[in-house]
Amino acid sequence: MTPEVYLVYLGILAAFFATPPDTSQLLVMSNSLRHGVRRTCWTVAGDLSANVLQMTAAGLGLAAIVATSAAVLAWVKWAGVAYLCWLGLRLILATGDSRRPGGAALPARRALFRQGFLTSSANPYAVVFFGALFPQFIDPAAALAPQLAVLGGTYLLVDGVILLVWGLVAEQALGRLRWLTGGWLNRISGGLMIAAAVLLGSRDISGVAR
Repeated sequence: MTPEVYLVYLGILAAFFATPPDTSQLLVMSNSLRHGVRRTCWTVAGDLSANVLQMTAAGLGLAAIVATSAAVLAWVKWAGVAYLCWLGLRLILATGDSRRPGGAALPARRALFRQGFLTSSANPYAVVFFGALFPQFIDPAAALAPQLAVLGGTYLLVDGVILLVWGLVAEQALGRLRWLTGGWLNRISGGLMIAAAVLLGSRDISGVAR
């Protein structure tokens, strides 16, 4: 891969991420509000781990199979919507504040990792996206594995930085909104998760599955 081609790839990633927060970013913001960005790194790690599996599936040619199955796409999509709604409603109905003395105990790192992994996995377009994007920058005359490593590693680095930036934004916003107490904090965090569910549910799969 030449430096020029790599710069074009970076430009496409920049355009891809220059959008309002998506489902994973809203989840990271929600967790950062309640637990701080340092602990939310486990959510980010779960999200990126799912991306690695999605990239692997795309590299193995599963993208074409998924793209032709509307039933698979719809099942994954609505399972993700239900999961995010469940997380959001549980927060809205909860009492206490995990970030203040006397509030609920901090969730286990494994639970935060699982939230990030499942939310990212619930995106039925990721495998198709990677399967369509990567071949545009692959040189068939060169070794495949190093090229996929560069493309995938770059995506994970950019995605991880952006997720952490959104988490920092949420954490800094909480510092300026000291009037937020446990109940309101839970409602806002839960609302962010439900917003992520609505965003995922509103996506049309008809243009992906053919």
